[in-house]
Amino acid sequence: MRPLQMPYIFEDRTGHVARSDYDDIYDRMFLRVVAHPHSPARNNNVLAIYSMGRRSTRHGDTRHLERQPSAILEFADGAAGGLGNVNFFYPPAPSITMPMSRYLRKTAFFGGSLSRKFRASDGREYRWEHQSSDGHEWSCISEDNYLVAHYDLRQPHMPAYGVSGNTLTVHESFCHLSIDIMASLLIMRYIAEHNL
Repeated sequence: MRPLQMPYIFEDRTGHVARSDYDDIYDRMFLRVVAHPHSPARNNNVLAIYSMGRRSTRHGDTRHLERQPSAILEFADGAAGGLGNVNFFYPPAPSITMPMSRYLRKTAFFGGSLSRKFRASDGREYRWEHQSSDGHEWSCISEDNYLVAHYDLRQPHMPAYGVSGNTLTVHESFCHLSIDIMASLLIMRYIAEHNL
């Protein structure tokens, strides 16, 4: 009998694309998204995703400065924003850099920009869709049409105590893709936020 596996349910602490901690409610994985400390512009156009190892208890926590980021998202400069490059670091393999527009491609030539597909580190294609299924704000779906992950907004009638109330759920069979899923979700949210 296969042991019961629980999905990773990441609590989005702030709800902001450019800075937040995503802590699994069962304390198995902790991700931090912040402006990259070594970016030349020192702004929110270059984001770094860190795997933290333990829950951050305060916003001023600087432990991420001691770590190499798992991914860096470089958005284009300018008031309108734009897509730049995405960099993944998979030690001991070499880092991978590619344009975001090639990493996250529209699913249809004339389709909207809020439905895009990407190839994850496992070599398979997945797609993000905005407000398409089961009331999820964002849904990540596999080539075989399985729900891989979803990002949900807090319902207006639900209380939030010191957090945004938004959650990212990564289903158990795809937990090893949490960094890929987080990076692609942040890009999709940025695209939606800037109407790209």
